[in-house]
Amino acid sequence: MLLQKKKSQAAAAAAAKGNRLLISITVLGSAGPIRFVVSEGELVAAVIDTALKSYAREGRLPVLGTNLDNFVLYCPCASTEALSPWETIGSLGFRNFMLCKKPQEQKTDDAGKPVAPITRKSSGSGIWKSWFHKSHNNLKVPSH
Repeated sequence: MLLQKKKSQAAAAAAAKGNRLLISITVLGSAGPIRFVVSEGELVAAVIDTALKSYAREGRLPVLGTNLDNFVLYCPCASTEALSPWETIGSLGFRNFMLCKKPQEQKTDDAGKPVAPITRKSSGSGIWKSWFHKSHNNLKVPSH
């Protein structure tokens, strides 16, 4: 009887928390997905925050940063549109997601043409390449 009471209390606590889901988030450009358990009613913004923290804790590359406003979460199975940060993660019924950086807005001039950033060409960048090819020209092995 005592065991049944503990089981019913555990079941009530689990029902209060909601269902738990194991989700997999693939970060664009990373080696593999991040997997962790979330509550079904957790917001997408909280999931992005947890994913970024897990990504940084594991020391993965490329370095992403921690500002969740710079990222969007996609569900590649459902649609091509990003999920709203205020949606619940369990509302779609999917468990595989993709985390991407938000697209950067391009600066345009008055005519609407994109403005390229000013870059400085370094002087003498090709000198070492030509020196390398000249000095190793004699090391070529003739083919038979």
